Amino acid sequence: MRLTLLIPELIWPEPGDRQTLDGLATPALGALLARGRACVEAATDNSADALIAAAFGLTDNVPYAPLRLLGEGHDPGAHHWACADPVHLRIHQERLILADGRTIAIDAAEAGQLVRHLNDYFAEAGEAIEFVATTPDRWHLRLAAPADFRTPPLSAMAGRRVDRQLPEESGTAWLRRLLNEAQMLLHVHPANEARTEAGRLTINSLWLWGPGQLPAGLDQSFGAVHSSHPLARGLAKVTGTACAAVPASFAELQQAAPADGRILVVIEDLLRAVQYEDSDAWQQGIRDLEARWFEPLAAAVRSGRVELDLQSSTIYGLLGWQVRRGDLWRIWQRPTTIGAIAARLAGSTP
Repeated sequence: MRLTLLIPELIWPEPGDRQTLDGLATPALGALLARGRACVEAATDNSADALIAAAFGLTDNVPYAPLRLLGEGHDPGAHHWACADPVHLRIHQERLILADGRTIAIDAAEAGQLVRHLNDYFAEAGEAIEFVATTPDRWHLRLAAPADFRTPPLSAMAGRRVDRQLPEESGTAWLRRLLNEAQMLLHVHPANEARTEAGRLTINSLWLWGPGQLPAGLDQSFGAVHSSHPLARGLAKVTGTACAAVPASFAELQQAAPADGRILVVIEDLLRAVQYEDSDAWQQGIRDLEARWFEPLAAAVRSGRVELDLQSSTIYGLLGWQVRRGDLWRIWQRPTTIGAIAARLAGSTP
């Protein structure tokens, strides 16, 4: 089996956080990382979305929105789309901080009311656009015209500082105007008034990102994809690849996958823990992965049953390790730790 395993935020982003990193015993993962052939790509976009897109060969100007929409079970057609995710922006210590839709717990009724209100308003104004809420916290905007702008994916911004929501370019003036009007509409909507009265964070803005059209002619890179991430599912669909849920363990994957197959698995267990600086959840996630995935994987690689490509999106860049049978027999190369890798990467960061 040739297994490509994507695990966003495998490396804790604070190398000096000894309380989180010291004493974290992951010998199987440590052996894979120490003996595999490592690669660090200092990309401008170190998000989980960029990691998934790169696995399918997409690295520049990725049209995330139509691909994600397809992964949610909606046909984007030939239209231009942008992700228009509902968020809460707040001032904290003179910085503008973003909280995403899952964090502020948007329910389906609220999302439906707000999207209908936005669509009614802009339809009356003669705007040839449409908002679509595929889930309460993932919205999409069908654009009136192509829009070439680059903002980070929401996964890279959740819980973090926001400098600006859209680039200050002449070609995006109409989109900035639309966003300002949408913010005013959200602010006065009864759904947000009810949230304020209940002491909940309001849905006061949208994060626009990932514009484009559905790409054509992508090659099939994998025999099967296992992921719940809508971008991965959309890429599987557009490449004609079978897609299923993530197995609970490597043992379960082995039972379902052909021995000679090329498989992609996307595990998101660590992502939100890093986004919201929950070190306890991240530690527990690593321990679970060590038991369910890394221990049996190391044995399978050592026996020659699996060739592993382990990849992760991190604050240090997009990281990768290729691990083959011969690599794990280099017993003189002692297993490393996540803390040691984080310290080395931080030391090499300009």
